[in-house]
Amino acid sequence: MDFTFTEEQQAAAEAAKGVFAGVAPDAVPSPALTAGAVADDIDRALWTRLAEADLLSLLLAEEFGGAGLDPIALCLVLCESAQVLARVPLLEHSAAAATVQAHAGRELKSALLPRAGRGESVLTVAAHGRTGHDPAELAVTARRDGDAWVLDGMQTAVPWAYAADAVLLPAHTSDDRTGGSVLALVPRDHEGVVLAEQISTTGERLGELRLESARIPARDVIEADGAWEWLRELLATGTCALALGLGSRVLRMTSDYASKREQFGHPIATFQAVAVQAADRYVDLRAMEATLWQAAWRISSGAQGALPAAGDVAVAKIWAAEGVRRVVQTAQHLHGGFGADTDYPLHRYHAWAKHLELSLGPAAAHEEALGDLLAAHPLG
Repeated sequence: MDFTFTEEQQAAAEAAKGVFAGVAPDAVPSPALTAGAVADDIDRALWTRLAEADLLSLLLAEEFGGAGLDPIALCLVLCESAQVLARVPLLEHSAAAATVQAHAGRELKSALLPRAGRGESVLTVAAHGRTGHDPAELAVTARRDGDAWVLDGMQTAVPWAYAADAVLLPAHTSDDRTGGSVLALVPRDHEGVVLAEQISTTGERLGELRLESARIPARDVIEADGAWEWLRELLATGTCALALGLGSRVLRMTSDYASKREQFGHPIATFQAVAVQAADRYVDLRAMEATLWQAAWRISSGAQGALPAAGDVAVAKIWAAEGVRRVVQTAQHLHGGFGADTDYPLHRYHAWAKHLELSLGPAAAHEEALGDLLAAHPLG
């Protein structure tokens, strides 16, 4: 394992820094100050700039107009996006397109991927199940009917559902050939598809997506065994990258504030209690970083180890969920009442951190899953 980034990966990160340089997190209203969502749509101007910088096609092959890079490059870009709380479905769109490229048929790839790479079609993923606590692949059923699949069920908390043109979602099937599940690409305005608005912790619009005998052409259904597991691990790793980027920005904000805020004639950063708390959060971030790149490397390289890649992803999720929570809590504590001021962006970072923590799930659940993997794949 080598954590040195390639020139291409570093170039993607530098391009992202340039695109996100002009994004101001405090320019978006606070969720507490709005009656509903903070905005009806994604940041379309930013979406266009990402497309022009070829950052929406990072994982796509050259034949589809992409750069042919790997999930490590995507995670580097996601880290940059989280530092400014970019209001775009960069993770979901990229993960959905990459899954179509890896597992779908030629017809769907040719029809969808060039447009997705140019940002002309916006994709998202439904991965939270019916309640947010049950497996997503069991929330929708799929049955074959001639040249189509018929889908019934519901997925909750679909990110950017009202902005996306299509949603990639898992569905359960009794067909053993599919490994028990398929992935269906469902247009948002398709017959039999109903959206109900939900508002996230961040104030962004989510969608409760209901499928009522929705007929999806077989061309738009991925039957490859293992496709959902790969997509789920990529989404989880990307979410860990968002947590790392957000946490890094918040720690810098805290450091800057503590260096300027004075008590008893001295900056509070010189107080031992403040320094120790900041140092602990720095350790959290370094652990989040190391486990993130381990997971991203395993997914990117397909390297085989004593444990499946799911083990590395579980470790990354444990550190990301716990770490990002501790970072923002310490930031709020050290900022005092100023951290809750809606004229200062820290409260928005806190809301996004809580949303990421909830999306990742509780660390205890990932520790249990890791224990099951260790029991099934003993390291000795």
